[in-house]
Amino acid sequence: MDCQKIIKTLRHKDFVKVSHTGKCFENGAAIYAKEIRENIFLLFIILKDIDIENIQALIAHFDCFGSIGLKEPEQIMFYLSIKDKSDFHYFEQYLKTSNN
Repeated sequence: MDCQKIIKTLRHKDFVKVSHTGKCFENGAAIYAKEIRENIFLLFIILKDIDIENIQALIAHFDCFGSIGLKEPEQIMFYLSIKDKSDFHYFEQYLKTSNN
């Protein structure tokens, strides 16, 4: 699975691309977010111009959707960094099974 397939899958699952001007994410990162509970968001951060294995996923509490990319999260409840091809396999499986 390549970066374009991941982005297409995230958009298909109603994730919204977030522009970021704050300092909480790396420059050049593509951030996709989806609210899963009130003010609780699932984020995927895809680092551009480097290997595809550099993806971060997190579940975090922000005061509102608009503060994503501007402010640090109020709380991070889950964090996953995918840097290895074997880890990427599990991420790919999640994207396939979460259709249910």
